[in-house]
Formats: sequence, C-alpha cells, structure tokens
Amino acid sequence: MFSTLETELKQETLPDPYEDFMYHHLQYYGYFKAQRGSLPNSATHQHVWKNNPRYLVSGSFGEREDVIPDPLQKEKLLYSLMLGSPLKSRQLLHDEFGEVKPCLREPRDLFAFFSSSGPLQAPRWPIECEVIKESLCHIEWVPPQPEYFYQPTGNEKLPEIVGEEKGTVVYQLDSVPTEGSYFTSARVGGKRGIIRELAITLQGPEDNTLLFESRFESGNLQKAIRVDTYEYELTLRTDLYTNKHTQWFYFRVQNTRKDVTYRFTIVNLLKPKSLYTIGMKPLMYSQLDADTHNIGWRREGKEIRYFKNNTEDGQQPFYCLTWTIQFPHDQDTCFFAHFYPYTYTDLQCYLLSVANNPVQSQFCKLRTLCRSLAGNTVYLLTITNPSRTPQEAAAKKAVVLSARVHPGESNGSWIMKGFLDFILSNSPDAQLLRDIFIFKVVPMLNPDGVIVGNYRCSLAGRDLNRHYKTILKESFPCIWYTRNMIKRLLEEREVLLYCDFHGHSRKNNIFLYGCNSNDRKYWLHERVFPLMLSKNAPDKFSFQSCNFKVQKCKEGTGRVVMWRMGILNSYTMESTFGGSTLGNKRDTHFTTEDLKSLGYHVCDTLLDFCDPDRTKFMQCLAELKELLQQEIHKKFNELGQDMDLEGSWSDISLSDIESSTSGSDSSLSDGLPVHLLNIAHEVNQKKKMYKKKKKKPLQTRKQRNEQYQKNNLMRELKLTEDIPERAGFASTLQKQPTFFRNSENANSSTMRNEKPRLNELHGKDKGSSLDPLKMTSLILTKNKERMQTEKPGFTVSCSPKRSTNPSQEPVPDMQPSWSRNTYPATKRGCAAMTVYPSLHIYTYP
Repeated sequence: MFSTLETELKQETLPDPYEDFMYHHLQYYGYFKAQRGSLPNSATHQHVWKNNPRYLVSGSFGEREDVIPDPLQKEKLLYSLMLGSPLKSRQLLHDEFGEVKPCLREPRDLFAFFSSSGPLQAPRWPIECEVIKESLCHIEWVPPQPEYFYQPTGNEKLPEIVGEEKGTVVYQLDSVPTEGSYFTSARVGGKRGIIRELAITLQGPEDNTLLFESRFESGNLQKAIRVDTYEYELTLRTDLYTNKHTQWFYFRVQNTRKDVTYRFTIVNLLKPKSLYTIGMKPLMYSQLDADTHNIGWRREGKEIRYFKNNTEDGQQPFYCLTWTIQFPHDQDTCFFAHFYPYTYTDLQCYLLSVANNPVQSQFCKLRTLCRSLAGNTVYLLTITNPSRTPQEAAAKKAVVLSARVHPGESNGSWIMKGFLDFILSNSPDAQLLRDIFIFKVVPMLNPDGVIVGNYRCSLAGRDLNRHYKTILKESFPCIWYTRNMIKRLLEEREVLLYCDFHGHSRKNNIFLYGCNSNDRKYWLHERVFPLMLSKNAPDKFSFQSCNFKVQKCKEGTGRVVMWRMGILNSYTMESTFGGSTLGNKRDTHFTTEDLKSLGYHVCDTLLDFCDPDRTKFMQCLAELKELLQQEIHKKFNELGQDMDLEGSWSDISLSDIESSTSGSDSSLSDGLPVHLLNIAHEVNQKKKMYKKKKKKPLQTRKQRNEQYQKNNLMRELKLTEDIPERAGFASTLQKQPTFFRNSENANSSTMRNEKPRLNELHGKDKGSSLDPLKMTSLILTKNKERMQTEKPGFTVSCSPKRSTNPSQEPVPDMQPSWSRNTYPATKRGCAAMTVYPSLHIYTYP
C-alpha cells in the first residue's frame, strides 16, 4: 500500500523519475542550481501545469517554492519565457501563431508503469472530496462453510422511517457535488486543508454511539441518523455530479458493543427490484477477527427486508434496505459493504507484483492506455509469449477483456483477477493460450469512479457504458482510448473475442449478453462460447439467463459497439452480487474464490472453442438449434398459434424470440451533461469544416487536358443519344404502352454493361492514356450499332451479361480446414507446430 501524504512528506524516498528528468533538464540550461533534495515529490502533489508563469517558478507543486530558490534566477527564467528567448525546449507550448506560452507541456507517460524502486501512485481525488489519511487493507479469506441465502420468516419488522426530525445526525458529509455541478480538477489527497472530524464526539466510555466513516477509497455513506439507542438510518451518497445511482455502499463503524442487536436501514435506494428480496445478505468485516483469527469478509444479517419508502420527495420513489446484526467484539472496528471491495490501490499492488516478477514481466507488458479525468492511470496489459518469427506473430489472433466500467460492480475485478492469475501462471494451458493469442486487458476502465465510491458513473456524471460511440476524447478518455485501441488492433489482426466484466443486482448466477449475428453463414455461432462456458462451470454459469438481443438503448454499450466494428463474439459478462441457484452451489452466496475460478473457466473455454477437433463446436451448434426450435414452439404456443416449422423455422428473426435485457433505470442513457453539449457541437462543426477545407490534389497540365477532352466527349455522346430517341418515342408511347418499361430495362441493362467498357476507355492505370480521336470514333460506332438494333415497337432483351469486373465475382464460402498435426500441444492431445491455422470462427470483414 502507498504511504499517506504526511508520511511521504516526512520521509525522503527515491526521487520521482519525472522530477529527476526535469532536474537534469533545467540544470543543463543553467536555470536550476538547488540541491536535488529540494525537489518536490509528484507522487504526493498535484501535477498540473497552469497557463500562468508563476506556476512554473513558485506554485506548481503546492506551497513549496524552492524549485528555483534564487530570485534572480526566477526573474531570468520568467523573462526568457515571456520573450521567447534562447531557452530551447520541446517542453514549451506554442500557440497557433508560433509564440511561446509561459508554461510547460504536460509530461508524457514515460514513467507510468511501475518500477520496483518507486512507490505506488497515490489516487487522485476531485478537489471537493475530503479524504482521511488512514490507509485501509483487508485480508482475502474464503469461508470454510457455504454461506446460504437468508430465508425470510415472514415476521421481519418493517421499521418506520423518521428522519432528522425525530433522530440525531451522527455523521454527515458536507459539500457533496451533485447534479448541476461538474468536475473541474483533482489532486492527491482531495480537498485541501485540515480534515474535519465528522463523527460526533463521545461523551465518555459509557457513550455507545457508533462512529461512522466513509471518506476513504471506494467508500460511500453520506449521512447517518441515530433514531434509537441501537438503531440507525443511513443515506448513501449519489454518484458524484448526479442525483441518482445509489446502490453501492461501503462504510466503517467504530465503538461497537458485543451481544447487542443493532439495526441499520438504508433509506434512499433507487431500484425497485433487488437480490435482497430473495435472500442476499450484506457483507461485514471485523478488524479484530482479521487480526486475531485471520477471518475476512463474511455474509451477516438477520431480519433482512427490502421495501418501498413511503416518504416521497416529489421526484422519484425511494426504496429501503434494513437488517439487524450483532457485532462479535466490544470496541471493534467493523466495515459493511454491498460486495467484496476491490479498490484502485488493490489493482496497483497486484500490477506491481506482476511488474516485479522476472518471469511474468517477460510476457506481460504493462503500459498506460490513457489518463482519466482526474489524472489517474488507466492501465493496459498486453499478454502473449514472444514469437519466434514475424509470420508467427502475425498469425496470432487477439482477445480483448475489460472490467470496472461501472465502478460499483467489483465482481468484475475479482473475475479479472482470476483470469490474470491463470493466464500469467506456468500452467501448460496458460502457456498454450499465450502462444496462440495476444491478450489485451484493461483491468479497470473507470478508476475515478472506483476511487470516489461511485456505483455507475465516471466524474463526467455519466454512465461510460452508454458512450462508447463518443467523439469527446477529453471528457470520456477511458472509453475513447479503449475503442481506439481495439480499432487499431482490428486493422492488424482478427479479434476473436471481446468481453466486458460486469455485476448484476437483480438476477443470480453468472451469464452473458451477446449480439445476434445477421449473417446466415455464422448463424448461432455467437452462442457457442456461452454454451461451452455453461458446460465448464455448470454450478455458476447459467446459459438460460443469457440474452443476445440488441436493443436501441444499448447501442452505446461496449458490447454492441465492438460487435458493430466487426467482432462476432462480443459479450458483456454479468456476475451476480448474490450467489448461485445451480448444482452443488444452489442457494449459496458467491465468494471471491468462486468469482476467480470463473476467470480460469474463461481460459479453459477458449481452448475448447478453438480446438481444431470441431466435435465440441458442432455438438454445441446442434444443441443450440434444438434449443432454439423448442423456444420457437413455446412462443407460438403462448400466442395460441400452430405453425409447421419444418424447413422455415431458421428464417425467424432471433430478436423477435428473445425478451429485453433491460428492467431498471440504469439501462437508460442520460445523454451528455449540459456543459458538454456545446463542446460536442463544436467538435462536430470542426470536423465538417475540416472536410470542407480539404483541398483536392493538384493535377498536371496533361491530366487537366485529358479530363477536359473526356468531359467534351461525354457531352457529345449524350447529345447523339438524345436526338434519335426523341424522334421515335412520341408515336411509340401511344401504340405500345409496354415498350416504355422494356426500353427502360434495356437501357439500364446496357448502362450496366457499358460500365466496364467506360472503365477501359478511361483507363485505370495512371500511366496509360487513350487517343481522344480513337475514343470518339469507338463510342460513335458502338452507339450507331445499338441504335440500329433497337427499333421502335419492339422489345429488347434485357438479360445482363456477366460482369468483367473481378470484384463482382461471387466469393466462395470459406471452408475452415483443420489438421490436428498443425495445432500446438495441449491437454487435448495435439502436436506442436510453429505455424497456427485460422480458427473456425470468422468475424465480419
């Protein structure tokens, strides 16, 4: 874990790489003469260069002004910057007129990946957020016994919501940015100044009031009201810069009492349906149990009820979650959470261990994809074994995985961790996957939302998984750069599979959302991978819960956008916050180990999916056709219709059969925030202006003369065609009504057949040119022959000739050719070769 801000200021660690670079850079040009120890640490200060000269010399790192301690040197540097004098550096910004701006360019991500000698990068918070300086760390622990769902007794108490009028506020966040405000800037440590104590002050050792806190990474609790001795009403903070999305909670309580029944009631949840109605329990973590017995997060709670709040605010109905609990110890520090937390710091610790591993770092390259709005690093992992030849590297297909676009769905991070644990291991199957694939992994797409404790949105106040088609790179950098990375990847190689890991709050089990293929050649192929996964993880994954309908409200999701870009197997993996209703794990909660095991099953299913022995694939395809036929019969029976489906059932639209995947307000997009609408309009206008201003390439005099002669010939050709036709049409139209249609067909047919000839006349090769006189005589001769054959009153045959254009030739179906001898060694028993065949699943061209 990274040290706190105070500790880092007191303890001088190794210098930051960027600061070390700037030290040598300024010293080389004679503008820095202080000791290296006077350099501030960018890991603990805001790293933003303002458009103001004073920040360069005295304020860019907070209150410290010892970067250039000599006042004369300060004045000299400032004067040289303002006048654009001999300080030659690529770091300086220039405006559109070429004048030097008195500020430095933001540094490139030269040192964004981890170094074993440097500390972790501290999270950057919006400047409105207060952050406590304590660093939290929870142990991983798997319960020895299954944790079963709560079974309602019917006698659960329904507490009355009384609010502040009859209760006492014991914890409340101030100045929380909501709808109407928007993100401006961020810094390490959040809000400047002294961190206030928001919890009430205890009156003595006998005071049993609980002390609440949530101003830590991923924490979410806005207010706590004590309505009875051991009863509290809790209000969750909405996603920053919005007025909704209350689902994720994670907070701390202290000053507990043992063997006393406490009641907690969250009063402002927004979803009408929840897993808490069918047995899901909240999570609790006891610090004393972790320290003494090595016990971590566990499911706790009794008298669990999820019900509608009768108090209306005039805008939208609220729902309440209530539960009772007994703490295991006196004077304990306990945490409650909606699901197992996985923070941005947890991810950085994991990636640091990978970067410092001498074996894993050989085939796992850690890079910076981009910076988030707050300046936090969005990491990109490229995982593949080094190829021996360029041909072998080019033959590899790609797999793209991502997680945490919705920050409150920490399930995705645990599945991602399980996948990374396996793919980075020395297992033979993992080595085989690294041999035949290139894995592009974005483990945390929305680090800002994870840090501040949002449930669904980024600091732009919008759901990123509805804006994958955005053009606003600066406002939605994480998904813009992800889409751009995949776009470039598709230009290099085929992307076999894309999967984005999510969490689901209304359904149990794990399942996939995909996209129906409209190409009959790949009919039902997108369903093979989910069906295989359900066979490999039958007690966790439910194929019956999968859905492949593409809805209009989901057009901006990563799954649909990547599918439109040409990735046939494009999925959203939904893992429940609750547990399983299948097999041996029926009616039990999922643990982190269960979710991590699914990451392994994804890898195992990839091997089955790409097995050169197509037996499994064809069996799944046949099973899918049978299941679909049964579903169609079921639909017709529900409608009270009888239909003979033999021979025609496969022509029925799959979208008409499946139901919608929506069911909550979070499926809807709010559109762009008001302050971004003008920016989007300006970007579109600039694109249009750029297209208008784009000049045509200049032509030589010879090219202009040839073009002029061709235009003249085309006008003459048109005149010669129009004159005889006008003479014969007047009498013919009255006597032969059907002639107009026939001649129209004949003309269209002739024009189609003339296109290749015109191409030949114009010449496709730039180096070839035809004599205009020969061209004229040839066109007139052909025209006279055509006029002689087309007599008024007679129909002309309109059967088209075969086009001479090779691009018009029908493309034969690609038949995959598999050979067990050409597939690398695996547990499936195939021999190893250096050349890898094309897989049997093809994406759109």
